[in-house]
Amino acid sequence: MKHTGTVPLETERLILRQFTLNDVQQAFDNWMSREQVTRCMTWPPYQNTDDVKAYIQSVIAAYENPDTYYWAIEEKSVGQVIGSISVIWLNEEVASAEVGYCLSDDFWGRGYMPEALRTVIRYLFETVGFNRIQATHDVNNPNSGRVMEKCGMRYEGTMRQAIRNNQGVCDTVIRAILRDEYNT
Repeated sequence: MKHTGTVPLETERLILRQFTLNDVQQAFDNWMSREQVTRCMTWPPYQNTDDVKAYIQSVIAAYENPDTYYWAIEEKSVGQVIGSISVIWLNEEVASAEVGYCLSDDFWGRGYMPEALRTVIRYLFETVGFNRIQATHDVNNPNSGRVMEKCGMRYEGTMRQAIRNNQGVCDTVIRAILRDEYNT
């Protein structure tokens, strides 16, 4: 694998880029403080911008590592950061990565997350050289599963009572795509 870090990626409607401290207020307002958005996340809604700033500072510091992949999702027409997508876990030995994402509920149902995920999958396969990309979702969040399906990720199983999120202990679905299944 050839780690290249969080480089800017662009789609028709989105810019995927590194976070900056200028993103703190928009990240807080658009998704990080919203209970509707964070209900299936393993982290609670942020209560203030100071905490968001501290988190984004930690992400910015991590960009120095070439195996850090953590993008802010900026919607071109509104010029705002509306979510994030990142590699939350990777295994060099088998060239495998797990991706996680979050999007402002103001932008749900418009195809933004499949657009971002497809772009990240392409980058991770074609540029970095991963062989497997996986993602998980709470069984109570089937819309996230549909995002994964739209990007070619196949159902692999349901892990019973495997995670704790803001709704409590829950079952989680795992989906994945392999490089030889990926169609450019």
